[in-house]
Formats: sequence, structure tokens, C-alpha cells
Amino acid sequence: MAFVQFSKVSLAFGDRDILKDVTVNLQSGCKVALTGANGAGKSTLIKVLAGLVQPDSGNRAVQKDCRIAYLPQSGLTHHGCTLKEEADKAFQFGYDLQKRIDDLGTQMQKSPDDSGSLAMQQSELIQKLDESGWYRREVAAESVLLGLGFKREDFIRKTEEFSGGWQMRIALAKALMQNPDILLLDEPTNYLDIEARGWLEQFLQSYKGGFLLVSHDRYFLDVTINEVYELFNGDLKRYPGNFSHYEKVREVELQTLIAAYEQQQQEINKLEDFITRFGYKATKAAQAQEYQKKLDKMERIEIPESLKKIHFSFPPAPHSGRLVLRLNNICKSYDGVKKVLNNLELTLENGERLVVAGANGAGKSTLLRIIAEEDKNFTGEIVPGAGVKIGYFSQDNAETIKGTQNILEYLESVAPLELIPKLRDMLGAFLFRGDDVYKSLDVLSGGEKSRIALLQLLLSPVNLLILDEPTNHLDIHSKDVLLEALKDFGGTVIFVSHDRGFIEKLATKVLSLSDGTYKYFPGGYDYYLEQLEKNYAGEGEVQNNFAASSSVAVANTSGNDTASASDTKLSWEEQKKREAEKRKIEKEVQKIEEQIDALETKKAELETKMANPEVYSNGEKAKAVQTELNEVTSKIDELTEEWTEAAEKLSEY
Repeated sequence: MAFVQFSKVSLAFGDRDILKDVTVNLQSGCKVALTGANGAGKSTLIKVLAGLVQPDSGNRAVQKDCRIAYLPQSGLTHHGCTLKEEADKAFQFGYDLQKRIDDLGTQMQKSPDDSGSLAMQQSELIQKLDESGWYRREVAAESVLLGLGFKREDFIRKTEEFSGGWQMRIALAKALMQNPDILLLDEPTNYLDIEARGWLEQFLQSYKGGFLLVSHDRYFLDVTINEVYELFNGDLKRYPGNFSHYEKVREVELQTLIAAYEQQQQEINKLEDFITRFGYKATKAAQAQEYQKKLDKMERIEIPESLKKIHFSFPPAPHSGRLVLRLNNICKSYDGVKKVLNNLELTLENGERLVVAGANGAGKSTLLRIIAEEDKNFTGEIVPGAGVKIGYFSQDNAETIKGTQNILEYLESVAPLELIPKLRDMLGAFLFRGDDVYKSLDVLSGGEKSRIALLQLLLSPVNLLILDEPTNHLDIHSKDVLLEALKDFGGTVIFVSHDRGFIEKLATKVLSLSDGTYKYFPGGYDYYLEQLEKNYAGEGEVQNNFAASSSVAVANTSGNDTASASDTKLSWEEQKKREAEKRKIEKEVQKIEEQIDALETKKAELETKMANPEVYSNGEKAKAVQTELNEVTSKIDELTEEWTEAAEKLSEY
């Protein structure tokens, strides 16, 4: 069995330990996820495993002839040949084996006396070549390329014609085609749409070799891996089971640490609040300095970012009517011949979360730009409802983030006053932690600017959010924070996403696009997939590959469903009942959160009052304020328990 093993591996960058006595054992058949906070060193560890980075110490053992394929996050480009020719380079291993087989044949002709030994070597190589799948390389290449979203007409295109995202798909395709013993994949889903992700899920589920991957897509991880390695503060620990199981086990494991962390954070907040309030006052300056020294000496407790509970709410959505939007006969063509959208009709009501689904090029982003009034070159009519105020996010928003302000200053200048105290937490949730908030806008990467643009939009008081790939550049924890905020949002959401888990938990309606046609599904994403399976089960074996099933499903907009009307109606009625129950609990959760927010404000006022010399120096006044403060704190604890119970109920939907 092929394997790659590292024992007691250590690596430091300056005074920071990236890896500390790390031990990893990868072998054929293993299905491993590598997780850890941004900057923990995941990509570095993969490079060490791939042999591209040498550790400071430790032992490396790789079985003879064990083949390893490595895919980085980004940066790979291809040029100088067609896609088909580039794909064929993935089979260089087979070409090399074939050459060795041919060379042995030549040697046997020249040295008949050694033919027995040479023939045995040749036989072993022929068997290895056969097992590698080299003789089936053309079929394998076609299957992988089509599965990852390329079209047959792309096979003869020059590779330099493909964009950056498609360049990485080429690189991923080549890594998979090599059929190595060990696959090392760093964010393989970054540039894949949901159809290509579905195909990759199936590929990895049936893959006979071993693989280790990094991904920020929880659903993708849950259906592909069966063990998790967590990299935290330089240490690596193994957890059996899928990713969701790891999160549950890790949270229980760290309950004590989390409690200590939260207690320390409360103390830090109190000290920092005192220093901020009274540091400039002569009568309190000495005490403020003592508090600052205490802060400086404090040994900070750290927990994985994924376990930090950060929650934020949107500004209240402005009131709008029940009808939010109506689209009448929307048509769009870029070349005047092929219609991307053809007579599309849609009515959207207040509170709905509509996901627009479809393969790359189906017109999802085009439709969102039209609704957001960014693209006016179309025919048809858009009728907005009364009081509708639109907020639109796309990756292009990053281009508007410019200037010499730092991130915190920039967001403080655009945020509603009541959200300014929460900006630090929000920035942390969007991967800007510590001194990152002081980065100048001009030095930010495209991904960082995109996260800032998204957060800026979420701070705006709107009632119709139009989001094109909002989860790009976010890790799992950040997606969770965004998801909870969107679920609590008081307005309406139209979005496109390639993250299936995100879609399943947010979408209440689905609009599916394909080749100019459309189909509307009045239920959540599970309902949508259920209908696809029902509608086309009679046409032969149902395709597990979602790309194939969805392209068939949306091709017929006439709605000639093969599922019985009674079954569909029953499913829909059940769906509506569940949605009504869910909305009731959501309102309950929102009401409790508003009460807690009000009490937290009251608590802060009382704590400020207690810090007033006129109060704390007067025993009677101090006692009265302390009594009220205790009552408020007790009420907050009581409401928090109610919120937890309601949130648990909500998580069942």
C-alpha cells in the first residue's frame, strides 16, 4: 500500500512556530480534510507533504514509486497548446513507463543472455502501466474535463484563451487524471460551480487512492472525507468522522477552554472600556495605566476561529409592501442571436430567499445585474414593489474600495451609528483580525476588498439584497456568520452561490436557468432536488451527477412533470407548513434578541453609572444601582436560555 509519512516535523517562520512535532500518515484509501484558521499554516503543511518545502526538522518517508499530485490554491497558468494536448501531459507517467518498457525490449534484443531478468522487469512495468489506467487515458481525460464543466468544443481551444478560474480547473483536471497514489488538494472547489463540485464529490467518493484536501465548503467535506486533521497553534490532531462530526466533538472537547476564553474576553472588554473612558482624566490616569499594564501582561487564551460565537444583525430593513418585485417577459442576448434569458417571468414576495441556480453561463449573474439595474440592455419589464430599496453585491464591487483610509476608518465612515461598536467583531467574522483592521485600502488584495464590499453592503439599511457569490473568499466560520445574519434579515434576498450547504440552509425558493429557459420551484433547495429526481426518474436511471440532472430538468419549462400531482401537492403543503412554523420561531428568536440588545444597553449604562464617583462613593446610591444591575444581568441570563432553546428548535428546520 502506497504511503507518505512524516514524523516529528517542525517548521518555523522567524519566531513563529508553524508546525511543532507534527506527524502525518497518508496512505491509499485515506480521505482526509485539513482544517485550521486562516494563517494557521495549512497550505504550508501541504507543501511540506508534497516535498516543495523543507521542514526545519523531522523525518520523511515515502514508499518507493508512490506518486503524489499537488494542486495549489491559485497561480497556475497554461499556454502553448490546446486543452486536449495539455490534458495529455497528465499522463506523462505512462509515457515514461512505456519508454522504459521499450528500452527493456531493446536491451533483450542486444543481450539475449539477460532476457529472463529483463523480461521479468518488463512484465512488472507492463502490469503497472495497465493498472495506472494509461491505456484508457483518452476516455479518462474526456470524462474529467466534461465533469469539471468544459465543453467538447473547448478541447481544441488554446489553453491561454481560458480565464484564471478555468486555468485552475485545467490544473485540477490534470491532477485527477494522473490517478496518483496520494492527492493533495488546496482549495479545489474555489473555482468550481455547484455542478462541477457535485461531479468532484462523486469522483473523490469512489477514488481508490488517498487524498488530503483543504476546503471551506462544509457540505463538500461532509460527503467526501472520513477524518479531519486540525492544525492549531502549530499542533496537529486527528479526528475520525466527517467535518460536522469533528465540529461537534471539538466543541465539546473545548468547552472548558471556551468558558475560560469568554470570561477572559469579558475582563479584557471591561479593562479596555475603563481605559478608553477614563484614561485621559487626571484622577483616573494612574488606575488606567495599571489596567493597561495588566492587559499587556495577560496571557491571551486562544481558541479556533470556527468555535468563536460571533453574531451580528443587519440594520432594520425599511418597510416594503408584500409584493417586492415582478419581472415580465425579460429577454437578454449578448450577440443578438442566442438568448441568455427568454421571456422570463417572476414574482417575488416579501421575506423570500430566492436562489438562482444553473450551470456556468446559464445567465445567473446576468439576471442579478438586470434586477439590480446594473444592466439596462434588455427587453421586458421590471416592476418593483412599494418602498423597495435594493442593495447589490458582486465581485466587481471590490473595484470601488480605494483610498488611503484603513479598513476600520472606512467602515466607521459608512456604518450606522448603532453598529460602530460591533465593527471589530464583524471584521473578525470576515477574516480581518487583530492589526488587519488597520490595513490601508490601497494594499488590500482583490479577495480582501471583496469581503469589505460585502460587509459594507450588509451595514446598509435595505430591504432587497441581491448577492452574487457572497461566500467567495470566506472560510466556513465566516459563511456561518453571514448565513445566520441573512436568515435573520428582515427583508428579501435573491442570491447565487456555489456552496450547496449555504444554499440548502438559506433558500426558500429556487429559480433554475438553462440555455435561455427557466423553471420556478416554490420550495427550498431540498424540495428542488426532490422534484428533479421525481420528474426524471422515469427517463432511465437518475443521474447522481447534479450537472446532468439539472441541465435536463430546466430544459423543459412547460412543467410536464412525471411526478403525480397529489405527491407534489402533499410535498408543497408540508413545505408551507414547515415554513410557517419556521417563521414563527424566527420571529420569537428575533424578539428575544431585541430584548437582550435593549438589556445589554441598559447594563452598559448602569455599569457606566456605577463607575461614576458620585455613585460608587455613596453607599446608598451604589447599592441601588448594583441591585438594578443584578436584576438586568439576571434577566439577560434568563433570556439567553430562552434564545438558546428557540435557536435549537430553529436549527431543526
